Amino acid sequence: MTKNAEQILKIINASSEHLSADQIFLRLKENNRGIVLSTVYNNLASLYRQGLIRKISAEGCPDRYDNIRRHDHLICRNCGKLSDILLEDLTEKLQKQVGIPILSYDLKINYLCEDCLKKEMKSNDTI
Repeated sequence: MTKNAEQILKIINASSEHLSADQIFLRLKENNRGIVLSTVYNNLASLYRQGLIRKISAEGCPDRYDNIRRHDHLICRNCGKLSDILLEDLTEKLQKQVGIPILSYDLKINYLCEDCLKKEMKSNDTI
């Protein structure tokens, strides 16, 4: 593993946020002025292919990256806010349903976060 990949993995694993490539790039740039954004994207792709990080895609938002600890996500359908949620592991149930071994799954639950819900309720009051 390259030094850049090690640093990226360390940033992702230490973060409680779900960072985009740009956010990771800015954190790396603090200690490595010579880093370029394409290096970050290439290393993220490699780390993802190796199963060392998770990539979380949500419509209208940049891909975000997360550690591989078993957990699921809540995603606000309006603002894209991403939160971790710990639910029962469904691997065995899913394997029985599909009839093949499952390496992993990523459950994303769409909802309206508290801020967006308040905005929606406020806009409905003005109609």
